[in-house]
Amino acid sequence: RRKPQRRQRRGRRLRKRSLKIAEIRRRRRSEEHRDVQDFIFKVLKQVHPDIGISSKAMGIMNSFINDIFEKLAQESSRLARARYKKPTIASREIQTAVKLVLPGELAKHRRL
Repeated sequence: RRKPQRRQRRGRRLRKRSLKIAEIRRRRRSEEHRDVQDFIFKVLKQVHPDIGISSKAMGIMNSFINDIFEKLAQESSRLARARYKKPTIASREIQTAVKLVLPGELAKHRRL
C-alpha cells in the first residue's frame, strides 16, 4: 500500500525538478544573448566624441564582435583540449587562437 504513494510523491518531485530545469534553461537562453552595444558606444565616444552610430551599424558591430569572440573561444578550446588535454583555457591558448583566427596585421597588434 505504501509503494503507490511513494511513486506518486516521486512523480511530483520529478515534475517539480523538470519544471525547475525548464525554467533554468529559459533563463540561460535569455542570458545567452550577448550585447556589447554599450561598450562599442563607449569606445566610439573615447575615440571620436563627435561621431554617432546608427542602430543598423550598431547591430552589425554587435554581430561582428560576438562572432570574433565565438571564433576565439572555439579555437582556444580546441587548443586546450588538443595540446594539454585539460579543460582550462589559459592566456597562452588565447594568444595562439588570436594568431590563428585574426589575419596578419591584426594578429600582430594583439595586447596580451
